[in-house]
Amino acid sequence: MFSTGQLIFGILFFIAFVIVIAYQYRKDLRLHKLHYKGTVWILIAFIGFIAMIAAIKFIFM
Repeated sequence: MFSTGQLIFGILFFIAFVIVIAYQYRKDLRLHKLHYKGTVWILIAFIGFIAMIAAIKFIFM
């Protein structure tokens, strides 16, 4: 399906991408804590809303 060169490139690209993303996240962590306080509650509310929709679907179907 993929040649050996394509597989090697894909694996190396993935490793480099993860390293760069992790480095940038660590670099911006202080700003994230400052500007995005309370976003965990929004995530919890969103997950709860989706769970409620799923529960309603399974109860009434």
